[in-house]
Formats: sequence, structure tokens, C-alpha cells
Amino acid sequence: MGKEQRQESPPMLLVVALAAVFLCSCPAAVSARKVGETCALGRNCDAGLHCETCVADGNVRPRCTRVTPVDPQTKDRGLPFNRYSWLTTHNSFARLGTRSQTGTAIATAWNQQDTVTQQLNNGVRGLMLDMYDFRNDIWLCHSYGGACQNFTAFTPAVDVLREIEAFLAANPSEVVTIFIEDYVESPRGLTRVFNASGLTRYLFPAWRMPKNGGDWPLLGDMVRDNHRLLVFTSRSAKEASEGFAHEWRYVVENQYGSKGMVKGSCPNRAESAAMSDLSRSLVLVNYFRDLPNFPEACKDNSAQLLAMLDACHAAAGNRWANFVAVDFYKRSDGGGAAEATDKANGGLVCGCGSIAACNVNGTCTPSRHRATPKGIFNKTSDAASWRPPAMLLPAALIVSLLCL
Repeated sequence: MGKEQRQESPPMLLVVALAAVFLCSCPAAVSARKVGETCALGRNCDAGLHCETCVADGNVRPRCTRVTPVDPQTKDRGLPFNRYSWLTTHNSFARLGTRSQTGTAIATAWNQQDTVTQQLNNGVRGLMLDMYDFRNDIWLCHSYGGACQNFTAFTPAVDVLREIEAFLAANPSEVVTIFIEDYVESPRGLTRVFNASGLTRYLFPAWRMPKNGGDWPLLGDMVRDNHRLLVFTSRSAKEASEGFAHEWRYVVENQYGSKGMVKGSCPNRAESAAMSDLSRSLVLVNYFRDLPNFPEACKDNSAQLLAMLDACHAAAGNRWANFVAVDFYKRSDGGGAAEATDKANGGLVCGCGSIAACNVNGTCTPSRHRATPKGIFNKTSDAASWRPPAMLLPAALIVSLLCL
């Protein structure tokens, strides 16, 4: 008989390498990373998080950071609208790297990383839109001098408004607020573009808005009545002529831009009443630079933003922000603008340090102050419950390092 043929087992290094390829390529195969943990791709991070680097804050390796705030309706939807806070994007339409629909390269600043639809899906509920007359239509432009140019024009306004309409149609319990920096001079221009988008049927009527600082209708009633879109314009005359509410009749707003980012200070912008004016029921807090700065935004949207919320809370007569407006809302070194919104909601809904500490009935659990928001880090997800086969356990540490 011939010699018995010996079958060699594959080298251990090859086994480890193949395991690493499998684990790193399959999003359900590794335990989802939490806030602050290193990552290679967004799919490595848990729900409501994404993967980015914040070199400005000294974090040179990509880490999982918060994107999505806790939905306050999961705690209590029976409060007046002014008892909630909403994550808001400044120049929501000015997406990084996009090209003008005129066909011209954009030669103006960008303020966000993703589309309006993606923002809404990530929990953004306040949108700041700059509207101009342009090419016999209404366009969204990031311009200057009150005039839109080919190189400052992003898209016809109706396109973005239709994105909002599609979101509201698909999500019948959600409420969205639009703040219009209004340069539209054409007669009934806003009316025309909102009619064309299909959004008019969702409009919350200006006559229902409290005029002297009283509570707004209950959020649940607004949803029931399908009055799920608030629109504020910077033009006072349009409340009477077109029915669009003049923002500063209902909202106090702090100074925007770099002058509004001074530590410990929260002055009102020139058009707004004083932050302490209680005849306006809603509070808008801006925290973004004169010129958007993508690398620095992660630092701006972290501890500094939380400190500004405290300063504006004091300046506004101990009222928390109903709208927290930032550039590059996805950028932070951890909790970011989502955490700031949770903080404001905690104060508004139940008096806690975070909405995470609010019970469903609106009361506060002191021991859970500033706890990790429930529902953002799903410990029972398939990804978190997966365990590697026993044969791969000795190589687990090497695999995890290869996946970074």
C-alpha cells in the first residue's frame, strides 16, 4: 500500500485574515460600536450613529458619533408644541460638494453633508431655507446683496419642498418647521411655490399661533388636525398678504454667526425681540460661524454647543431652546447636536438633564440624568447579539484590530 497522504491544515494567519474579511464586510457580523468607539465605516456603528473623525478636538482616529436625537414623542406627545425641542439645520439645502442645477459650479459656502430627505430621516425637524426670485421661479440660494446668481443658486425651491411633502406624507405623526430667509419679491411667490409642492394642506395657520406668549396647541392635536408644517418668514408683510407667519412675532432668536458664539453670552439678533421677552413663546438658538468650517464643526457642535444652550436658557428667562440650529449637524466628537437637542427636550418635557431621563408619563427619574439615550443604542440588535464561532475565539483580538 502507498503512504498515507497527510492533509495539511491552512496556516493560522490565513484563517485570521479570512475571518477579518468576513467580519469587516458583514454589518451584522460584528458587535455594533457605541459612541466614542473607533470605527472604519458608518455601518460599524450602532443605530443613530455614524463614523467620523474630529481632528479639531484631538481625535485623529474615526469614532462613532451621535446623529439622531431621541424623538420626544416617545416620552410624551400630550404637551404644547412649545414644550419640545427640535434639531434644526442652517442652510439645509446647501449640501457639501453639490453642483448648481443651473449647471454652474457653486462658488458659495456649503453648510450640510446630506440631502434634506436624509436630514429628516435622521431626526432633523427644523429647516432653514433662503428663498429668492430667480429665473422666473423661486430658488434656494446661498447668496448676498439680496440677489441670486448662477454660482450661488442651488435648486428650485419646489424640489426641496417636495422632499418635505414626501416625508410628511410617509410619516403622519411628524411635525416639521421651516424658517425662510425671504428675498422673494414676486407677488404671492411663496403661495405659488408651496401650492406647487403640495405642502399647503399641512400648513399650521398663523391665526392659531399664540400672539402674547401663551402655550401653543398640543402636539397631538396638531398631528390630529394635520397641521404638521409650521412656516415662518422673515418678511412681516407676508403674514397679512399670504398667511405666512412673521418669525419674530412668535420666536425669539439669538445672534447668528461668530458674534453669537461668544462663551457665556446669548444676545438676540437685531430683528428679534430680547431673548427674555416672554410674549414670544418659541426660542431659537443658533450656533454656527459666519463662514461654515467643516473641520471645526465637530468641535463647535460638542461641548461648546452644550454650554451655549445653558447661556441661552438663562438669557431666555429659563426657557430651553425649541430649535437648535447648527451647520454640519452630523459632525461632533460624541453626542453632538443630537445630544444638545436631547438636553433641551429633557428640560422642556420633564425637567431632566436629558430626554433620556424622562419617563413615558413626563416625570423624571433622577438616577438616569444624562444617561445614554434609550433607543439609540440597541443592545438587543442582531449585530450586538452575534457571537463568533468557538474556533475563531483565539483570533478575536486580531480580527477586531484588522476591522478598525
